[in-house]
Amino acid sequence: MADEGDVLKNLDAAAPSNGDDQGPVAGIITQYVKDLSVENPNAPQAYRWQDQPKMDVQFNIGAKPASDDVTEVELRITVSAKMEQGTAYIVDLAYCGLVGIRNMNEQQSHAFTYAEAPRILFPFARRVISDAIRDAGYAPLMLDPIDFNGLYVQRMQQQRAGGEGAQGEGGMAPAGTNPAGSQG
Repeated sequence: MADEGDVLKNLDAAAPSNGDDQGPVAGIITQYVKDLSVENPNAPQAYRWQDQPKMDVQFNIGAKPASDDVTEVELRITVSAKMEQGTAYIVDLAYCGLVGIRNMNEQQSHAFTYAEAPRILFPFARRVISDAIRDAGYAPLMLDPIDFNGLYVQRMQQQRAGGEGAQGEGGMAPAGTNPAGSQG
C-alpha cells in the first residue's frame, strides 16, 4: 500500500480527466490515391526501343484544410521516360493523406504538414508509381528516398533570405528535383 506521501498517489491525483488532453498531437488519419494517370503514348513500338530512357521526376507538396483540425496533404509526383525515338511513358500521381493536427503552434503545424507528412506518405506513393510503370509494360522504377525535412529547411531558409511572402495554396513546392533511382 502507498503511504500518504507516495509519489504515485500524488501523480494519480493530478492526472487529467479523459478527453482533457492539451498536448500537441499530429498524425495521418488516412491516405489514398486522389488521381493517377498513366500514359503509354508509343506502345507497342516503345517496347522495342533499346536505348536507356532519360528520366524526369518532378514533385510538389500541397495542402488545403479539410476541416478545423484536418488538412489534406497532397504529394504530386510526375515521372516521364523519354528516349531518342519519343516518350515511353508518363505517370502522374496525386497521393494524399488526411492529417489531423491539434494543439500545435503554426510553425510546428506547418513543418508537420510540409515535411513530416510527405515523408510518411512517400513510400506508399513510390509503390503506386512503381506498380503503374510495371503495369504499363516497363521495368518498375524505384524512386530514391527524398529528404523532405532537409528540403523543408532549405526552402524556409530561402524564403527568409529572399523575404518571400505567403506561400499560397500550394505551400512548399520543391522545384526541379530528380530523385529517380535505377530501373530494375
